[in-house]
Amino acid sequence: MSLESFFQPRSIALIGATEREGSVGRAIWENLRGFGGAVFPVNGKRAEILGVKAFPNVAALPEVPELVIIVTPAVTVPQIVEEAGAAGVKAVVVISAGFKETGAEGAELEMRVLEAAKRHGVRLIGPNCLGLMNPHAGLNATFAGSMARPGRVAFLSQSGALCTAILDWSHDQHVGFSAFVSTGAMTDVGWGDLIRHFGDDPHTESIVIYMESVGGDATAFLEAAREVAAHKPIVVIKVGRTAEASKAAASHTGAMTGSDAVLDAALRQSGVLRVDTVEELFDMAEVLSKQPLPAGPRLAIVTNAGGPGALATDALVLGGGELAELADDTLEALNEVLPAHWSHHNPVDVLGDADADRFATALRVVKNDANVDGVLAVLTPQAMTNPTAIAREVVKIAQENGKPLLTSWMGAQSVNEGRAILNAAGIPTYDYPDEAAQAFVRMRERRLRLFWLNESLAAHAADVEELPSVIGDMIDAVLKSGRTLLTELEAKQVLFAAGIPIVETHAAYGEDAAVAAAEALGFPVVAKLLSQTITHKSDCGGVQLNLHDAAAVRHAWRLIRDNVTNLHGAEAFEGVTVQRMVTRKGTELILGASTDAQFGPVLLFGAGGTLVEVFQDRALVLPPLNHALARRWIEQTKIAKVLRGVRGQAAVDLAALDDVLVKFARLVQHERRILELDINPLLASPEGIVALDARIVVRE
Repeated sequence: MSLESFFQPRSIALIGATEREGSVGRAIWENLRGFGGAVFPVNGKRAEILGVKAFPNVAALPEVPELVIIVTPAVTVPQIVEEAGAAGVKAVVVISAGFKETGAEGAELEMRVLEAAKRHGVRLIGPNCLGLMNPHAGLNATFAGSMARPGRVAFLSQSGALCTAILDWSHDQHVGFSAFVSTGAMTDVGWGDLIRHFGDDPHTESIVIYMESVGGDATAFLEAAREVAAHKPIVVIKVGRTAEASKAAASHTGAMTGSDAVLDAALRQSGVLRVDTVEELFDMAEVLSKQPLPAGPRLAIVTNAGGPGALATDALVLGGGELAELADDTLEALNEVLPAHWSHHNPVDVLGDADADRFATALRVVKNDANVDGVLAVLTPQAMTNPTAIAREVVKIAQENGKPLLTSWMGAQSVNEGRAILNAAGIPTYDYPDEAAQAFVRMRERRLRLFWLNESLAAHAADVEELPSVIGDMIDAVLKSGRTLLTELEAKQVLFAAGIPIVETHAAYGEDAAVAAAEALGFPVVAKLLSQTITHKSDCGGVQLNLHDAAAVRHAWRLIRDNVTNLHGAEAFEGVTVQRMVTRKGTELILGASTDAQFGPVLLFGAGGTLVEVFQDRALVLPPLNHALARRWIEQTKIAKVLRGVRGQAAVDLAALDDVLVKFARLVQHERRILELDINPLLASPEGIVALDARIVVRE
């Protein structure tokens, strides 16, 4: 069902309307009286509300309202939703609190509300929310103290209190909204529904979200975000990065938050821009709707003062951007129009006595440089400066060549007119240059996330290849044996069937068998514990390297047996695996997969080996992948520099590594019984990629 009835209703009923001063029922009733359609107060104890005829229940109304708003106590809500649904109502907003945020009894009550809604095909926003607004329709179905200004930003928030604070701030800052939605507990209508609705809304140019949890349907959220983010910016601030904040959010919404790192990966691949502050939330929504995205990370800074240019440079580089290196012809052109003692590099300091013509000429020259992806103009109000005249020149230049242009008109009264001119022309201006530089970095991030989004969509569309049936057969056999942990040999066989190169490995259940396997493979070899219960073999002396002859193999077999027996008992030792000792030089990597409660399979890549937990150089991604995404995933880690070749070390076979990552993602994506999968180490070298060890845990 469409959400139009929530935001464009022809008639509304308020259940719990009252005259009592200071009550939610009265505040919402007074706000609704500015609505142009029919509004009916419902109160079983009063004949009228503030001079308007009241009705005892929904069934008594003269017409079926398109939207019902409920503010009565929580215990009454299930029956009211039942009655509204039976009458034909299709949209309900539950303002009332007292549901799952209060504990088990409240959660059961909330479930009854949802069941009643589903029985009658009712869509429901809330419970425990502030309500919603559509300023363009004159609809204020909240108990906030004022109506939002009409605008082009849809604001969605899980915090009603934050809604009221933002609303107050927006009036002071002259910020307008296409809609204001307090989502509450999201028992029914969730992020996915709202994103799709505002993705189609002609009044909405961008969507900003204050998020405490993803909610119950993470898949719907991601699918909607992927559909909408390509043509409308979605900007999110997500609380719960720390364990303490996560607990606070859960107690407030009654929902558990998932792993922040996993959410970050999910947002990135869905094209959603994530920010850190509420100020950035609205700033980026505005900037992304007004300015083109930079093609690259290179920013040029034109300023009439050196200090502000340095501030902007620090913020740019620390944020991941780059200071553009100006071309020789640009430097020559600047030498012709600037005084001899200008800075002669980027940032371009046109000096404090620059008039509008000098400032504008330098800005135009720099903006046309092919090495420049965006420009920041910084002005300080000096005695010889005319901020208003320079702003007018900047407006002309902003329309040229499709590159983003940001400004920082520093100061107060003397620059206000210039700021107004810039803002009216759609040119963002900031109080301080470091804020502007950070905005450029975010714009570049938006461009990168669109790349992730487009490639993710392509990967989903191409993800039709099925896994070999032998993989399912092997997992079936393990589960039938009563186990969920595969042995190393079984895990490697699964990888091999999926097309991932492995080092040849043999099982040996006795000394003689170990020696025979070693002789067949050729010395030197590695002997490792074979066990159905122990996974971390190194921790119990279960790995013996560089065995050069039969005697060494026999000694290793006994040593592993004794170590394991002493620590874990004889039943933990089944035998050993024998594999050729890989002597070629390479880089040890880790490739892993786990299952997130909200987002499903999550993949990990990074520096591997025995110190993987110490270095924690890793990046996350969600399947499926294609080769472009695999390479971008690699580039998120520090070990990527080593893989490309460093200090005389040759680059590894990156194309082969890309291929392994894609096949690994396909294995995890399609064999959903894999709960955990670790390849550590995955050895990468110029000669290719090979899995030296593997661990797989499956589920029924």
